[in-house]
Amino acid sequence: MFVSKNNFYISPEEYLEGERVSPIKHEYRRGHVYAMAREKNPHIVIGSNLVRLLGNHLLDMPYLVLSSDIKVRLEEANCYYYPDVAVTCDERDTNSTEDFILYPSLIIEVLSPSTASFDRGDKFVDYQTASSLQEYVLITQSEIKIECFRLNAEGNWVSQTYGQGDTVEFVSANFSCAISEIYQKVPGLIL
Repeated sequence: MFVSKNNFYISPEEYLEGERVSPIKHEYRRGHVYAMAREKNPHIVIGSNLVRLLGNHLLDMPYLVLSSDIKVRLEEANCYYYPDVAVTCDERDTNSTEDFILYPSLIIEVLSPSTASFDRGDKFVDYQTASSLQEYVLITQSEIKIECFRLNAEGNWVSQTYGQGDTVEFVSANFSCAISEIYQKVPGLIL
């Protein structure tokens, strides 16, 4: 998220109307709109790998795997975010023609130096208001490291960190793969 906060309140409806015609993407948080910075090659490659891997795995199941062009609407938090990857299996999303989803089960964010602390902090808190969310994943692009936060049966978020040589598991999508597949063809990393 690019730090360009306006000083006046914009309603969610005004945001959606403007976003539908804007040449650049913006995220919306509690009445304020933030321009999103363009991503670099490693970020894009990781996101593309995940969409392909998850999409192939879930191809014959009632899931949608969505790229960074879809917004997630968090009604309780009054936010719209563009995650790098979102997975939903809720019919209200899979049958919708809107440009946002409401019921993600898995959200994946590829960390950028400028947004990492926000993605780990306030954004994660906002995402937790989605009652459908089961997993929140943070992927480091400058080293081989993935943090997965899962909602357990007691309603607590527990974390698991994956590194070089590990098999990554996204329980909400019944998915696992070698971490090297997620980082495949990422420039500057040795697998």
